[in-house]
Amino acid sequence: MPKRKTAVVPALIVVLAVASGGWFLQRDVGLGANVYFQTRLLEEVISRIDRHFVDEIEVDDLYDAAIQGAVRQLEDRNSAFLEASDWEDVRIRTQGEYGGVGLEVNDRDGHITIVAPIPGTPGARAGLRPGDRIVEVDSTSVAGWKTDQAVDLLRGEPGTAVRMGIQRPGVERVLSFDVTRAVIQFPSVPFATMLRGGVGYVPLRIFNGTTTSEVRAAIDSLSAQGMTSLILDLRFNRGGLLDEGVGLTDLFLDPGMDIVEIRGRSTAPERYTARAGQEYPDLPVVVLVGHGSASAAEIVAGALQDHDRALLVGSGTFGKGSVQSLFPLSGGNVLKLTTARWYTPSGRSIQKALADQMARVENGVITIFGDFAERPDLADKPQFRSAGGRLVHGGGGIVPDLWVLQDTLTTTERQAYRKYESVGNDFAPAVQNWAVRYLQEHPGLEPGFGITDADRANFLTALAARGADITLDDLLRGRRYVDFLLGREIALQAWDDAGLFMRTAGTDAQLQRAVDLLLAARDQTELFRLAGTPLGGPRPGGRATGNESPR
Repeated sequence: MPKRKTAVVPALIVVLAVASGGWFLQRDVGLGANVYFQTRLLEEVISRIDRHFVDEIEVDDLYDAAIQGAVRQLEDRNSAFLEASDWEDVRIRTQGEYGGVGLEVNDRDGHITIVAPIPGTPGARAGLRPGDRIVEVDSTSVAGWKTDQAVDLLRGEPGTAVRMGIQRPGVERVLSFDVTRAVIQFPSVPFATMLRGGVGYVPLRIFNGTTTSEVRAAIDSLSAQGMTSLILDLRFNRGGLLDEGVGLTDLFLDPGMDIVEIRGRSTAPERYTARAGQEYPDLPVVVLVGHGSASAAEIVAGALQDHDRALLVGSGTFGKGSVQSLFPLSGGNVLKLTTARWYTPSGRSIQKALADQMARVENGVITIFGDFAERPDLADKPQFRSAGGRLVHGGGGIVPDLWVLQDTLTTTERQAYRKYESVGNDFAPAVQNWAVRYLQEHPGLEPGFGITDADRANFLTALAARGADITLDDLLRGRRYVDFLLGREIALQAWDDAGLFMRTAGTDAQLQRAVDLLLAARDQTELFRLAGTPLGGPRPGGRATGNESPR
């Protein structure tokens, strides 16, 4: 009998395992270890809901919610499930070109509205303006459409034509524009200019497929004009392609110098080093950084700081020091997943804890530019040394060599600022729409224009028309900030990014401090000394060193 029991029991287990879809055996190994079970369980739950839930429901929505929930469970703001249409937008921003008409559009007040034509594109050459509403595309009404739907119609093969019906503020009839699509290049460098004393200025707003070549061309052009020193502005650069960040850094470092190291869970550390050699070895450089500097911008800033190739001026960076890999999925969808973290040549992790990122917004001061700034307590931050012996700090994000805060709002102005924020999506569109009308009423406007009492009263009327609970007293309490916003929007719409820069440069404390230092310094070494962070002697081999974490 015992032998028979030993023969029967295994057979019984096999029968149960088959009949239950593997449940008996899976229970032994644990639910969390069996992907097959979890997948089948999810299908069973959705099937039951689909067939028996009291109300009809879209099954696709259930699967989408499950996918989004799985990604949210990671508690990582940089990991995301990208639907095919969202991925196309990401691809365009990073690769830098696409077939279309060259318009930045948004859904505003239920209308597809042109925010700005990209300079030099078919849309700009056709005469389309900020504030124009797109009401028809190829005789098809786009009333009530979402932005993505309209954009899909505007994009297409270069050389093909599209007819757009435009409702322009102040014009009763619908205007018709025939625009021929072209390859649209979204520039990394919107402009470059010479400042006083031979100081060149190059703003960089994204790292896409053309970034390194654009920056090189801008520097070469400024050098031909007599540039003797350079300001590279990364303050509003949210990052982009890692290869372009590495390529840009390579312009300023000697061959063999470390740029960044990637450390992941399942792969060996990967180190990127300079290869081509410096193209501008004698050019003193200041890099402007701030809370808007993230990702690839932080890689560039950290490497140039660690190798003493640039002086960093401004405020602390965002702290986005993680690497995202893209995994193609069915249906053209893409999973963007954090797979590693970045470390500077001295071993500093760029990644800042989410709590620290949020604390800056909650506890920081508000500047006249409408951003948040805070000088953290450096006592608790780990200390590292650059290649030349200068003290640099870790702990997430990049800490500048010289902290310079913009003009901050007073207590009364901050209260008004919070009131403006409280009206949600009404305030910013009101500013943009008001600027459109202002430019129509002032066709011969000069860059030195000022905001008057009458202008503020007209803006208050525009706010009231949108139902915003803002009074004249609210505007007057935040007058400096309101005037700055209105003037900035007018300048941007009238003269693009270059005009906006000229409008705000005089009140940009970080920019002006950088210019003053560069005018006073004969070379990069003296620049560090004047900023209070002198070199302490080069390290052997020219590598940045520090209390590196285990590799």
